Amino acid sequence: MSLTSVNSVVESGWRERGGERSEPERERQLDSTAPNGNQPAAIPDPQVVPQAAKAKRGRFRASDKQRILEAVDDQGRYLCSPRTMYRLLSAAGEVRERRNQLTHPHYQAPELLATAPNQVWSWDITKLRGAVKWTYYYLYVVLDIFSRYVTGWMVATRESAELAKQLLLESCLKQGIALGQLIIHSDRGSSMTSKPVALLLADLGVTRSLGRPHVSNDNPFSESQFKTLKYCPAFPDRFGSLEHARSFSGEFFPWYNREHRHSGIALLTPEVVHYARAEEVIAARRLVLEEAFRQHPERFVRKRPEPLTLPAAVWINPPAKAAENPPAATLNSIVQLSQTC
Repeated sequence: MSLTSVNSVVESGWRERGGERSEPERERQLDSTAPNGNQPAAIPDPQVVPQAAKAKRGRFRASDKQRILEAVDDQGRYLCSPRTMYRLLSAAGEVRERRNQLTHPHYQAPELLATAPNQVWSWDITKLRGAVKWTYYYLYVVLDIFSRYVTGWMVATRESAELAKQLLLESCLKQGIALGQLIIHSDRGSSMTSKPVALLLADLGVTRSLGRPHVSNDNPFSESQFKTLKYCPAFPDRFGSLEHARSFSGEFFPWYNREHRHSGIALLTPEVVHYARAEEVIAARRLVLEEAFRQHPERFVRKRPEPLTLPAAVWINPPAKAAENPPAATLNSIVQLSQTC
């Protein structure tokens, strides 16, 4: 028997046992059983389900679709299956959340620009684990986003608006902040949105900027600084006492300001950038690289070596056009985010 004959026998036996029919046969069956082209098992009037649900909306307001169908069945009338009812009600716009939903207000993303030190500061509070479980110390840190210089810090046993007010006041006085010079950015913690802090900033002529709720990207510089702190090799798992936490912080922050070479500011130290010594250091680096190129030009195959350059501007949430067009060297808060709480 040839291969073609074997295939014919197998196909005929499969079709006799209820196998799938060919496309022309399926079309002939559809034409003979459903002249209008619809599924023969479909309910006659698809609108009967939405109409029944609307008519009983008051009675079955707190019931799901399965209970509505059972109640209608008890009255001696069959409408459809639960799945069909869900499908038809969804098409009619009758399937939705029955409970009142909370609508959150829209918060605009802060877009802050700093082109020099003491134009935009960022501050936040983080927890330091104590010697006993569930005990913490609270570290307050104020940071200049352009230079990454820590202008003030404090370790306390609690999170307090009065302590935050004291730290911000001392930091502004130490840096000689003038009226209208500074924007202080933070998240929406209880201390940040407190009335004492708001009144202090108003008295000092400092603009308060608040990030959006539950958006950590709105305060990236403080979050990054906390990661540098807690990933430090000398950072302990727990602090034995408040004095221990203050002693460690008293050693860490001078090192961070004076010795830590930050990748975001051309591997300069925050102190060098904050006190306008960056150009001097970069010029010295350029002389070293030029001398190295003069002595061994074969080591530099593609181009002459150049030192890293300090960014001209630092943004919090830069707009799309800011990446294409560098801003002028003035403070420009594109969106003032002094949203009152």
